[in-house]
Amino acid sequence: GDGRKKEFDIKIKCMIYLADTANIDEIKELFNYFPMEGVTTNPNILSHEQKSLSTVIPLIQECIKDKMLHIQTISHLAEDILQEAKRYRDYFNLGDNYYVKIPVTKEGYKAIRLVKDAGMKVTATAIFTQQQALIAAKAGADFVAPYVNRLDNISSHGIDVVRDIVETFKSYQLNCKVLGASFKNVDQIYRVSMVGCHAVTASYEVLDAIMKHPMTDKGVIDFEKDGKH
Repeated sequence: GDGRKKEFDIKIKCMIYLADTANIDEIKELFNYFPMEGVTTNPNILSHEQKSLSTVIPLIQECIKDKMLHIQTISHLAEDILQEAKRYRDYFNLGDNYYVKIPVTKEGYKAIRLVKDAGMKVTATAIFTQQQALIAAKAGADFVAPYVNRLDNISSHGIDVVRDIVETFKSYQLNCKVLGASFKNVDQIYRVSMVGCHAVTASYEVLDAIMKHPMTDKGVIDFEKDGKH
């Protein structure tokens, strides 16, 4: 109902950055130096660390404090997704910063409603079309995560899909926000920011690259040289 919508209203005035990694050293460095707003995880990312979810999540929590933490479910049936989301919430003592990542399968759309009714926030993930995003938003998702680079890899123009989703949400005045995911280079993040994407999640390598430029480094060296005269 309207009460629930207001409770989970997301106020984003400018595009936010999240780290798509479970590597603790990477997370520590990003949160130490840059204005990060959270961390996203999925089974593939966790497998790279060769650590269990129960080991990694508390370490991430220590690094990010009260920032967003998006944890993906691996169950297939809606009721099982709900129970899995509850287990994570209770086991890790997660609060308002917890977002349940749910892939947009048939059971996933049902699970979005169940998880929201249980008082948790949802990030609908593995999105490849504007219609998938719209349906997820109508089901109650707080974020939708279109996969930009994977769309580009199949000649489906990920930036255009992000733009269409942003414009759709704006036209229908939906509170759901767009969390761009699956980036391989700086230009992709630049382009989604220019079409109004509300948030992006990217690897350490891409985030590190987007925040610097060789001409900036040269300028600093020149400043140091001039300062010695």
